Amino acid sequence: MSQTYLPARSSSAFIPRSRALVWLNLALTFIVGAIGFGLGFWQGISAQQVILYTVVLVAILFGLLNYIAVIFEGRLDATATPEATNETAEGPRSLWANNRIVIVVMVTMLIVYLLITATVPTFRTLGNLIAFLLLEAILVFAFKVSNRFSHGRSAFIGLIVLLALIVISSFTISGFLSAANIRAILLFAAFLGIACIGQTLVALLGGLDLSIPFVIGASNIGLLFLVSLGVPPWLAFCFVLIIGGGIGFLNGVLSYRLQGQALILTLGMGFAVAGLVQILTSIGSSFSGNVFAPVPKWLQNLAAMNGKTFGLSVPPTIILWIVLAIIVIVGLRYTAYGRHIYALGGNRRSAKLIGISEFKYWTLAYTISGISAALTGSLLLGWSGGGFIGVGDQYLFTTLAAVVIGGTSLMGGLGGYGYTVIGVLVLQVLSSFLIGIGLKYEWQQFIFGLLILPMVALYGRAPHIRAQV
Repeated sequence: MSQTYLPARSSSAFIPRSRALVWLNLALTFIVGAIGFGLGFWQGISAQQVILYTVVLVAILFGLLNYIAVIFEGRLDATATPEATNETAEGPRSLWANNRIVIVVMVTMLIVYLLITATVPTFRTLGNLIAFLLLEAILVFAFKVSNRFSHGRSAFIGLIVLLALIVISSFTISGFLSAANIRAILLFAAFLGIACIGQTLVALLGGLDLSIPFVIGASNIGLLFLVSLGVPPWLAFCFVLIIGGGIGFLNGVLSYRLQGQALILTLGMGFAVAGLVQILTSIGSSFSGNVFAPVPKWLQNLAAMNGKTFGLSVPPTIILWIVLAIIVIVGLRYTAYGRHIYALGGNRRSAKLIGISEFKYWTLAYTISGISAALTGSLLLGWSGGGFIGVGDQYLFTTLAAVVIGGTSLMGGLGGYGYTVIGVLVLQVLSSFLIGIGLKYEWQQFIFGLLILPMVALYGRAPHIRAQV
């Protein structure tokens, strides 16, 4: 006899069926509320405000926890079989299997929050606790909703995280949405975004370029060194871009000939370039790695915080980044170059069979990477006002982080520069938020590193495009 499967008893949209989950959520809410209550009085906030904040926090947190539990139960019901519904012992295992990324991310964030709270006294505020809980809730929401997207899932999560960070920062940090702070965020995002152009193109082909920070530093002191020798600034600027492109081209040729060695090869090339430039610029000088000379006024205006574009208080570098971003996004989407990049990144063998030259596009991507890195180093000279070989050190990590957080697969064939723009903005807003709450640079690096892990897990679980061709 055929057996008819009857779904489990329906529940309220905000109350889970399991009483154990309700009591667990109530216990978690009580613990968090008690912590917030104690922190509020410890910070010297008035009793009325502490009570009001605690009540609001408890109500919102209890509702969100119950709603999340309902979502989890719904997913279990949707994938359950009649036999599975009768095996209650499988519930926790299924809950972990279906939501392990969300659980790992939430636990990781909790550990980070507790570490920061234990080591940074100024972080122990009720506002930061509320901001942390809101960010956790928004991340859970983003993860659950992103399941509806077959492509661009991590990019969607990155966009939600960006909006959440902006909202939380605006309420937590005084003056976060001021014109000066927004201008600063966009300017530093422009530096990083320009450096990420080449990294994105290389990643779409399945490669990596670790020479970017060294080319940035070498271009920074090399440009000022040429200017100090009497070379016209505009000519020196163009020469540095050409040299950067040449280094990128050499990276492309060598890494193509030595397949599978792009990471080590570009890193070695970067060290060699940085060392050679320091040797050349230190001849007759006792300041190795630094060059002191007047920076051209037009270059200062191009990248300085108080730079102007047609009389407007907007640094031209921001406008330059927007223009370059539009060109790259449109080029990848609508031109033969873009289609061939995705074809090679998705399946090299198939792309070769239809006549696409892998060598041509591989070397071109690395050449563009060298030019974008040299341009970033030259622009940073206008911002800093002095040449320093280590100015690009932070870009070794952040260019990769922006590409990954945006959702471009390092295996190639998936993503795009539009996604990288999202990753760049997430990093810069997060950096501004962490600085605003008093965290030092090493904490920022630690949190940035943890932020990459769930993003890699997101596209790491999905079948790669090569398996779908």
